Amino acid sequence: MNSDDLVFRRADDSDAADIADVWLRSFTAALPTVRRAHGDDEVRDWFTYVVVPQYETWVAIAEGSVVGLLVLNGEDLEQLYLDPPWRGQGVGDRFMDLAKQQRPDGLGLWTFQVNGPARRFYERHGFIAVEHTDGLRNEEHEPDVRYSWKPQEQDPQTPWVRW
Repeated sequence: MNSDDLVFRRADDSDAADIADVWLRSFTAALPTVRRAHGDDEVRDWFTYVVVPQYETWVAIAEGSVVGLLVLNGEDLEQLYLDPPWRGQGVGDRFMDLAKQQRPDGLGLWTFQVNGPARRFYERHGFIAVEHTDGLRNEEHEPDVRYSWKPQEQDPQTPWVRW
């Protein structure tokens, strides 16, 4: 597995089922203690009828298979999931670069508080925690954290001057 051999492109309708399967495998592997709010078929329908047609959805393709997904909605990074064998291979870093290129004025996102690896990943990419909740507003009822990235927040060593 080599992330240099990946193709990153906008998803199309034919990718929806594969995207859903990556999401399901990734969610299960990364969040074993979090109750999923929807069954597998509902997740597949959501990607087929909502996510891919309505949101800016990107995929990473390796040897003809979807190995990761990125979903942007306005200024929010809605989804970033990798097939478990592809974690730690630089795919997430490349997706993050893509997201920042697509949203150069800034991004926001939510992740579950228990998702330590994701939180460390986002913080490494310059995101700052701006809100913690008890989870009552999300379908899983899992405490979560809101992160924000603004270009000037990337490097705290660089002074930011406003004229």
